[in-house]
Amino acid sequence: MIKLIVFDMDGTILDTLEDLKNSLNFALEKNGLPPRTLDEVRRFVGNGIGKLIERGVPEGCSDALRAKVQTDFFPHYAAHCNDNTRPYNGIPEVIAALRKAGYLTAVVSNKADFAVQDLCKIWFDGLFDAAVGEREGLRRKPAPDSVFEVCRQLNTPVSEAVYVGDSEVDLQTARNAGMEVVSVEWGFRDAAFLRECGADRIVSSTAELAECFGILL
Repeated sequence: MIKLIVFDMDGTILDTLEDLKNSLNFALEKNGLPPRTLDEVRRFVGNGIGKLIERGVPEGCSDALRAKVQTDFFPHYAAHCNDNTRPYNGIPEVIAALRKAGYLTAVVSNKADFAVQDLCKIWFDGLFDAAVGEREGLRRKPAPDSVFEVCRQLNTPVSEAVYVGDSEVDLQTARNAGMEVVSVEWGFRDAAFLRECGADRIVSSTAELAECFGILL
């Protein structure tokens, strides 16, 4: 019996891409490096800020310069992480309906924990029972650590949880945690790519997502 629904953040409940691109390009340009397009950044996200920076800097960039770009990224993103970020249409309503139906809800993300907490407060205040971002002592997804941490906080076995995400990282995270997964196709990866990665349950609308859990919107 499913009791807990765990959501990825970027590309699943929030469209964060424009703000990630702008902060990456701020840090790149500050260090004399070329900016990246929105489509490039779409391909770069999913494995945390460190990987975003590593993929965003030019090939052959020194470790020291890459570290400087990352250092410059964080304060800019902290100040601008909500400039253009918005929930996907219908997502707050789905989460509210899930809670009304008695489900626990949570967020697990590779985004820096400060941003996860801030954005949950801004856009989903009171709609999540737990939220865990990238933090000291927890390995990033696709390691299952953050999923296990949420299950621990909410005293719920992984066998009674479902993961909802938009990427191959989310699919692998769910596999590594030994839990069911629902993939959404409105995020940063399309349905064809998700199928190539082994997704067998893909939804194209928030109404379909709600139906997965017995809810009609």
